[in-house]
Amino acid sequence: MGEAPLDLEPLIAAVSGAGHGAVAVFLGVVRADGDVVALDYEAYPAMATRQMAAIADALRAAHGPLAVACAHRVGRLDVGVVSLALAVGAPHRREAFAAAADFVDRLKRSVPIWKRDLTLDERSET
Repeated sequence: MGEAPLDLEPLIAAVSGAGHGAVAVFLGVVRADGDVVALDYEAYPAMATRQMAAIADALRAAHGPLAVACAHRVGRLDVGVVSLALAVGAPHRREAFAAAADFVDRLKRSVPIWKRDLTLDERSET
């Protein structure tokens, strides 16, 4: 969790293994939505990191032997910038895709990361 651009390669390396025939990757990207030109993300990093680890543990219990690696940016991110990178390694693609979708849903519901829309007017003031 930080302000630096996300690097997907270490995440993929962290979930790759001899028993994993599939690696699913998800990138959350800031999208243009009306007059929104950027998002400002804030987080409680220590709690967010613990909560993401707890989600990964719950996914392993629900979906079987998985490896999960995730990174999330904070700060102001313009449209088109990756805010979330997730990699899930699993024995088969169905488990990898299902676990990735489940992780993102749980992250959005329970991890202390907040975002605020920035419009062109707000962006020019900062």
